[in-house]
Amino acid sequence: MTNAALTRGAHHIGLTVPDLAGARAFFIDLLGFRQVGEKPDYPAVFVTDGSTMITLWQAADPASAVPFDRRNNVGLHHLALKVEDAAALDTLHGRLADSAGVVIEFAPEPLGGGATRHMMCAIPGGIRLEFIAPGG
Repeated sequence: MTNAALTRGAHHIGLTVPDLAGARAFFIDLLGFRQVGEKPDYPAVFVTDGSTMITLWQAADPASAVPFDRRNNVGLHHLALKVEDAAALDTLHGRLADSAGVVIEFAPEPLGGGATRHMMCAIPGGIRLEFIAPGG
């Protein structure tokens, strides 16, 4: 008997952010996502790259919100998004390195010694994003 997965990929990923407008701008202006919806009374914005949808929720009280500590909290450690190739990863790195509020954790480098490359950053508000360029 084969155990086939009962799911078929992510429908969406929800992230609570301290600055909804800033997070929206990051995904749309820097990554090229498009907004596909919003709930102003929630408040939430829905963005997509055509493959993955991300829901951005405004934290109720950003001043008292506790930031995620990847070594001590259970929860999302980081979100990893694919890019087309190594050239796209390098272009993205340059764009993010010049952007206010983005903290580059490490520049593009080989992943596990193979041909795949990746980089890690924190977007405005502190959520960690990894970008991965498949090798080959």
